[in-house]
Amino acid sequence: MPQIRPYQAQDRAAVALVFYRAIREGSAAHYPEAERAAWAPSPSPDLTTPDKLLSQWCYVAQESGQITGFFSMDDTGYLDMAFVLPEVMGNGTAAALYDTVLARARAEGLTHFTVRAAVQSHRFLARRGWVFDTMATFTEDGATYTTALLHLDIP
Repeated sequence: MPQIRPYQAQDRAAVALVFYRAIREGSAAHYPEAERAAWAPSPSPDLTTPDKLLSQWCYVAQESGQITGFFSMDDTGYLDMAFVLPEVMGNGTAAALYDTVLARARAEGLTHFTVRAAVQSHRFLARRGWVFDTMATFTEDGATYTTALLHLDIP
Protein backbone atom coordinates (compact mmCIF):
# COMPACT_ATOMS: atom_id res chain seq x y z
CA MET A 1 0.00 0.00 0.00
CA PRO A 2 1.35 3.44 -0.82
CA GLN A 3 2.27 6.10 1.70
CA ILE A 4 -0.15 9.06 1.43
CA ARG A 5 1.16 12.48 2.36
CA PRO A 6 0.38 16.15 1.67
CA TYR A 7 1.62 17.62 -1.58
CA GLN A 8 4.72 19.84 -1.37
CA ALA A 9 6.11 22.37 -3.85
CA GLN A 10 9.06 20.09 -4.63
CA ASP A 11 6.58 17.41 -5.85
CA ARG A 12 5.53 19.53 -8.83
CA ALA A 13 7.68 17.81 -11.48
CA ALA A 14 6.81 14.29 -10.28
CA VAL A 15 3.08 15.13 -10.20
CA ALA A 16 3.28 16.60 -13.70
CA LEU A 17 4.76 13.33 -14.92
CA VAL A 18 1.96 11.33 -13.23
CA PHE A 19 -0.61 13.60 -14.90
CA TYR A 20 1.08 13.22 -18.29
CA ARG A 21 1.29 9.43 -18.11
CA ALA A 22 -2.24 9.04 -16.71
CA ILE A 23 -3.60 11.03 -19.64
CA ARG A 24 -1.35 9.79 -22.41
CA GLU A 25 -1.30 6.10 -21.38
CA GLY A 26 -4.09 5.53 -18.85
CA SER A 27 -6.73 7.33 -20.93
CA ALA A 28 -5.66 5.86 -24.28
CA ALA A 29 -8.72 3.62 -24.53
CA HIS A 30 -11.10 6.52 -23.85
CA TYR A 31 -9.75 9.55 -25.72
CA PRO A 32 -8.12 9.90 -29.15
CA GLU A 33 -4.42 10.78 -29.36
CA ALA A 34 -5.06 14.38 -30.49
CA GLU A 35 -7.19 15.08 -27.41
CA ARG A 36 -4.68 13.45 -25.07
CA ALA A 37 -1.83 15.43 -26.66
CA ALA A 38 -3.73 18.71 -26.16
CA TRP A 39 -4.74 17.78 -22.61
CA ALA A 40 -1.23 16.73 -21.54
CA PRO A 41 1.27 18.24 -23.97
CA SER A 42 4.37 17.79 -21.81
CA PRO A 43 5.60 15.58 -18.98
CA SER A 44 7.12 18.69 -17.36
CA PRO A 45 5.23 21.34 -15.39
CA ASP A 46 4.71 24.81 -16.80
CA LEU A 47 6.87 26.75 -14.37
CA THR A 48 5.61 30.08 -15.76
CA THR A 49 2.23 29.49 -14.08
CA PRO A 50 1.42 29.36 -10.37
CA ASP A 51 1.24 25.91 -8.77
CA LYS A 52 -2.51 25.62 -8.11
CA LEU A 53 -2.05 22.46 -6.06
CA LEU A 54 -0.46 24.54 -3.28
CA SER A 55 -3.81 26.29 -2.77
CA GLN A 56 -5.84 23.06 -2.71
CA TRP A 57 -6.06 20.07 -0.42
CA CYS A 58 -3.70 17.88 -2.39
CA TYR A 59 -2.24 14.54 -1.42
CA VAL A 60 0.27 12.33 -3.17
CA ALA A 61 0.78 8.59 -3.07
CA GLN A 62 4.38 7.47 -2.82
CA GLU A 63 5.83 3.98 -3.20
CA SER A 64 9.55 3.16 -3.02
CA GLY A 65 10.35 6.87 -3.20
CA GLN A 66 8.29 7.44 -6.39
CA ILE A 67 5.09 9.48 -6.55
CA THR A 68 2.49 7.21 -8.13
CA GLY A 69 -0.62 9.37 -7.91
CA PHE A 70 -2.26 12.51 -6.57
CA PHE A 71 -5.73 13.84 -5.77
CA SER A 72 -6.70 17.45 -5.07
CA MET A 73 -9.85 19.25 -3.97
CA ASP A 74 -10.54 22.95 -3.59
CA ASP A 75 -12.25 24.49 -0.58
CA THR A 76 -15.66 24.48 -2.30
CA GLY A 77 -15.69 20.67 -2.53
CA TYR A 78 -14.70 20.49 -6.20
CA LEU A 79 -12.57 17.38 -6.83
CA ASP A 80 -10.14 18.98 -9.25
CA MET A 81 -7.35 16.50 -9.95
CA ALA A 82 -7.42 12.71 -9.56
CA PHE A 83 -4.66 10.82 -11.35
CA VAL A 84 -2.53 7.73 -10.82
CA LEU A 85 0.15 6.07 -12.91
CA PRO A 86 -1.20 3.42 -15.30
CA GLU A 87 0.75 0.65 -13.59
CA VAL A 88 -0.96 1.28 -10.22
CA MET A 89 -4.50 1.56 -11.56
CA GLY A 90 -6.69 -0.89 -9.69
CA ASN A 91 -4.25 -1.56 -6.82
CA GLY A 92 -5.87 0.71 -4.21
CA THR A 93 -3.74 3.81 -4.76
CA ALA A 94 -6.64 5.90 -6.10
CA ALA A 95 -8.92 4.68 -3.29
CA ALA A 96 -6.37 5.64 -0.63
CA LEU A 97 -5.92 9.09 -2.15
CA TYR A 98 -9.67 9.56 -2.50
CA ASP A 99 -10.33 8.57 1.12
CA THR A 100 -7.64 10.97 2.34
CA VAL A 101 -8.78 14.02 0.37
CA LEU A 102 -12.44 13.38 1.18
CA ALA A 103 -11.65 12.99 4.89
CA ARG A 104 -9.84 16.33 4.82
CA ALA A 105 -12.78 18.04 3.12
CA ARG A 106 -15.23 16.57 5.60
CA ALA A 107 -13.00 17.64 8.50
CA GLU A 108 -13.23 21.16 7.07
CA GLY A 109 -17.03 20.90 7.25
CA LEU A 110 -17.89 20.22 3.61
CA THR A 111 -20.86 17.99 2.81
CA HIS A 112 -21.44 18.70 -0.90
CA PHE A 113 -18.89 17.70 -3.54
CA THR A 114 -18.73 18.09 -7.32
CA VAL A 115 -16.48 16.86 -10.10
CA ARG A 116 -16.06 16.99 -13.85
CA ALA A 117 -14.74 13.47 -14.36
CA ALA A 118 -13.03 11.81 -17.26
CA VAL A 119 -14.94 8.89 -18.72
CA GLN A 120 -12.81 6.23 -17.01
CA SER A 121 -13.23 7.89 -13.58
CA HIS A 122 -17.02 7.76 -13.61
CA ARG A 123 -17.20 4.10 -12.46
CA PHE A 124 -14.66 4.69 -9.67
CA LEU A 125 -16.71 7.58 -8.30
CA ALA A 126 -20.11 5.89 -8.78
CA ARG A 127 -18.92 2.98 -6.62
CA ARG A 128 -18.30 5.55 -3.87
CA GLY A 129 -21.79 7.04 -4.00
CA TRP A 130 -21.29 9.87 -6.48
CA VAL A 131 -24.42 10.63 -8.48
CA PHE A 132 -24.28 11.20 -12.22
CA ASP A 133 -25.76 14.56 -13.25
CA THR A 134 -25.05 14.85 -16.97
CA MET A 135 -22.51 14.39 -19.70
CA ALA A 136 -20.86 17.64 -20.73
CA THR A 137 -18.38 18.73 -23.34
CA PHE A 138 -15.82 21.47 -23.02
CA THR A 139 -13.15 22.82 -25.30
CA GLU A 140 -9.63 23.52 -24.14
CA ASP A 141 -6.43 24.02 -26.12
CA GLY A 142 -8.30 23.33 -29.37
CA ALA A 143 -9.65 19.94 -28.29
CA THR A 144 -13.20 19.08 -27.23
CA TYR A 145 -13.62 16.65 -24.35
CA THR A 146 -16.63 14.70 -23.13
CA THR A 147 -16.81 14.37 -19.37
CA ALA A 148 -19.30 13.35 -16.72
CA LEU A 149 -20.54 15.85 -14.15
CA LEU A 150 -21.24 14.19 -10.81
CA HIS A 151 -22.00 15.21 -7.23
CA LEU A 152 -21.85 13.66 -3.80
CA ASP A 153 -23.80 14.77 -0.73
CA ILE A 154 -22.76 13.46 2.66
CA PRO A 155 -24.94 14.54 5.60
